[in-house]
Parts: sequence; structure tokens; C-alpha cells
Amino acid sequence: MIKVLVADDEPLIRAGIRMILTSADDIDVVAEAANGHEATELARAQRVDVVLLDIQMPVMDGLTALAELRRAAPDARVLILTTFGDQQNVLRALAEGSAGFLLKDSAPAELMGAVRAAAAGDAYLSPGATRHVVDSLASGQSTRRAEQARRRLETLSGRELEVLALLGEGLSNADAGQRIHMSEATVKTYVSRILAKLNCENRVQAALLARDADLGT
Repeated sequence: MIKVLVADDEPLIRAGIRMILTSADDIDVVAEAANGHEATELARAQRVDVVLLDIQMPVMDGLTALAELRRAAPDARVLILTTFGDQQNVLRALAEGSAGFLLKDSAPAELMGAVRAAAAGDAYLSPGATRHVVDSLASGQSTRRAEQARRRLETLSGRELEVLALLGEGLSNADAGQRIHMSEATVKTYVSRILAKLNCENRVQAALLARDADLGT
């Protein structure tokens, strides 16, 4: 079973997420928190697999809680719950090691899929918001930032750059493999190699780096 902690200051949001997730045979909501402090303590005590974390919460906000969660429960994967108005906070959360983000009005199937992806070690970027959020970063980035990103990518081979470009599009290993006629296992190997070379903690950070460098354009 995938053990999930839901952290949101709105009881109705938490109840709705719990109802959706517990309808799945392989997911169990083991704890709920109304603020970041509660989320950190519960994650430490419950040994959860995935944390659904709202950014805007009292006592301790989601961004602060993210840093605390990574220390208190390093094995837990954190998915950020967001709205279209939270772009900059989401970008900060992704850069600081979250496993991705999900819109609060996502369909039930997408919510369950995101939790399963995070539990499996993959990143999840909500299709409904990925382009909007990443483009907001691209529009405000400086020339210096782009140049720094391109210099970091100089260590990659041509094939690694090709795989990284697909990560920048938000593709899963399976979808990337279909695009470039490569097995999912081989893509996974390339992704691991790319993360090591770029010193990125997860594929989300690598995807943002690809966008910074305008890779693929």
C-alpha cells in the first residue's frame, strides 16, 4: 500500500482528496495535517511514502514545511498542491526538491496517477499547468541564467541531451522511449546518468535546467 499524508488547511479539500485516494486498492491516506508543522511531525511518525502538500497554510507554510520534511522524512516524496496563482512558489518548491505538482482541481484519475508516480520514484508535473508554470520561469530568466544552464549541459553526450530535452517536455520514461525508439529501461538508465552528471536530485530539477537552456528549441 502507498501511504499518503494530506496537508491542507481546508478540511473540505482534505476530505475530498481522502475520498478519492481511498477508493483505490493500492493507496491509503494514513494522516491529515492542517499546517506545515503538523505535516512534518506526522510524516516523521507515520513513515509515509507520499505527502500532498499545500503551499498556503498557517503556522508553517508549504515551502518551509518542504525543507523540514526533507530532513524529517527523507524517503517521503512530496507533491505540491497548487493553483494557477502559485507559479513562483511552485518553481521554488521544484527547485528545492519536491517530486512535482498537482492542481487542486485535477481529475480523480490524475490525482491517483500522480501519487503512484511519486511513490514509484518518478516526478509528476500536472499537464494542465506544466507549460504555464515553466513558461513563467522562461519569460523572466536572465541571459546569464541561460548561459549558466548551457555550460552545465556541456558535460552531456548528444543522446543524453536528447533524453534531457524530453524530460523538459514533462514526458515519462515510457513516453520518452516511444518518442526516440528506446526501451523504458534504457531511458531510465540515461536519466540516472544525466542526474549524476548534472548533480540534480531529481528529474524535475533536470527538466527545469533543460528549459533554462532552451534545450530542444
